[in-house]
Parts: sequence; C-alpha cells; structure tokens
Amino acid sequence: MDYLTSKWKLWFHSLDVNHDGKISFEDVEESRNKLLTYIRDKASGVKVDMEKWWNTYIFKAAGGGELSEEMFVKSNTEKYNKDKDAFVKEINDCFNMIFDVIDTNKDRSIELNEFIYAFKAFGHENEGLVRKAFQLLNPKDGLVPLRDIVNAWVSFVTSTDQSKPDAIKQAFDAGF
Repeated sequence: MDYLTSKWKLWFHSLDVNHDGKISFEDVEESRNKLLTYIRDKASGVKVDMEKWWNTYIFKAAGGGELSEEMFVKSNTEKYNKDKDAFVKEINDCFNMIFDVIDTNKDRSIELNEFIYAFKAFGHENEGLVRKAFQLLNPKDGLVPLRDIVNAWVSFVTSTDQSKPDAIKQAFDAGF
C-alpha cells in the first residue's frame, strides 16, 4: 500500500496547479484558464466539463471544499480498501472524462500539442519534461490513442505491482 500511497501523493501534487499545498477552486480556475488560452474555439464546453470533472472526481472527498494531501490520500485509501473494483472503475471514468476534455479535436487520440497544452494547464510548465512524458506513452505517427493514455493513468493510480512498467510513474520520477 505504501507504493500506491506514494503515487497518490504524486497525483495530488500534479493537481495542485498553483503549488500552494492544497487543491482548491483556485486550482480549477487556473487549470481551466490556462487550457482555455490554448483552445479558445472550444471554450464554453471546456469550462463546463473541467469544472464537472473537478467536482465529480477530485472535490468529492472534501465535500466541495479545499483538499489537503492527507485528505486526498485518505479518501483514495478508503475507496480502494472498501471496493477495489469500484475504485478502479471510478478512476477509469475519471480519466476518460478529463482526457475527453483534452482531446480537443475529438479524434480519440492525443497529439503532442494537446498533451503539452493539457499538462501546462495543470501547472507542468517544463515542456521538455512533458515531451519526454509523451514519448513514454509510445506515440505512433505522433499520436497516442486516448485508451492508452487512460489505461496508463488508471494503472498509475490503482496498481500496487511495482514490477509492472508504469509510464506515468516514470514521468514523475523524471521530474514531471
């Protein structure tokens, strides 16, 4: 469980967009505004969808308020321990929803620019590291199928098997 907890802490910090040690509505606003800067033509749908994603999958643990790392980890631990299959399904739904928002051209694949925009929106400003993270997902012809990205994140958030390759963990370990 320590391995999984360490990955949840990495995930928490990736969601703390403004790097203030907590996840709050300020992080929602900052991520949404950054993403809208890159994809102006889809602005209204992204605004609604991103807020829905944050409220459905992230803030639920805090009852709608701020979320500390401790609360985030505790919530994930409780859900995982209560029903691992239900937890995996929820995480799968979580990443399906957010990557559907990020897939701005709706081709069911993520291209490098979409990946860069998305991760800049979540506070990952080091484009070199974001590019490396994209390469860890083994793009073909410059695209990674949405299903592959979702599966990589689901594995990162739910797998306790340290021997299993984990592209998302590798990206975080590289400084992502």
